[in-house]
Amino acid sequence: MRFSVPTNAKGLRRWFDSRPQVVVRAGPCYDETGCVPLDLILDCDPGHDDAVALAVAADRGRLLGVTTVAGNAALEDTTRNALAVVQLLGIDIEVHSGAATPLRGRSANHAAHVHGEHGLAGATLPPLRTTIASNDAPGFLVETTKQHPHAWIIATGPLTNVAQALQRDPTLPERIAGISIMGGGTFGNVTAAAEFNIHFDPEAADIVLRCGTPLVLCGLDVTHQLLVDEVMVARLQALGNEFAHFCADLLGGYLTNIRALTGNARDAALHDPCAVLAITDPHLLDFAARHVVVETAGEHTRGMTVVDQRSWVRGGNVQWAQTIDAPAATEVILDAIAAAP
Repeated sequence: MRFSVPTNAKGLRRWFDSRPQVVVRAGPCYDETGCVPLDLILDCDPGHDDAVALAVAADRGRLLGVTTVAGNAALEDTTRNALAVVQLLGIDIEVHSGAATPLRGRSANHAAHVHGEHGLAGATLPPLRTTIASNDAPGFLVETTKQHPHAWIIATGPLTNVAQALQRDPTLPERIAGISIMGGGTFGNVTAAAEFNIHFDPEAADIVLRCGTPLVLCGLDVTHQLLVDEVMVARLQALGNEFAHFCADLLGGYLTNIRALTGNARDAALHDPCAVLAITDPHLLDFAARHVVVETAGEHTRGMTVVDQRSWVRGGNVQWAQTIDAPAATEVILDAIAAAP
């Protein structure tokens, strides 16, 4: 099934029909007037791939702000990383920090083995010229979606901030266009069954997947199709702008870490931009309606996304990303990075 965000195309869930329609073009996704890029809020935990996702969101949509959550690194690190990337991109948006721990307050393991102790191994961060606008990310999500109804929330880290926003304002799902999530999969990475973002805070993910707003889910099944390799790093090095050189160092470090972790010369999955591209460039992905729930109690399966793929079951609570045109997506990403200072 080919999915456009949101439209009356055949086979899409009925709740998409009640949202403002968009025109899908070869470039960024626009609103119903065909002129204004879609409003986006990025909730993230930078993280190498979050940094790239931030650049794509800034280039392909109208980025209203960034919220940060603990995940790939501790909250102070993910927040500093987000501030640094926003500064390097030269964009005038606010950064709001959020949850330092999962909903239940239990400590969780960060992903230092993948992203380095501070989240962006391989990159050199500039001295910061700005600071956070607040430490209330859920409040920013609530208030900004009131000011900009029909915005998309794109979540590329654990879903704690988004869940807290939903708890604070139960009407939030009614006014947003939807939530695009990088998380889950029919297989795991942090455990045999669970993907990192969902596993970090399964209770938050459960709240989000039950909230009733349109949901787009880009799990490991699709993100492992979009890869970082030496060719991509070399192309970034060849670009003349500062942000491209930053990304070359960033993704070179990421690729080195992944290869050290896996013990082979495999390429590294570029997870988080998929959740942005699913909204800004939906023609690059194929989707299917699936019913997805989160396992919160299993001894061996906590954090697992249970995806109902039975062929005779119709519909579902999410649009599940199945494939991505990786060569075309890579070009969009490189263009977004090249457009930065």
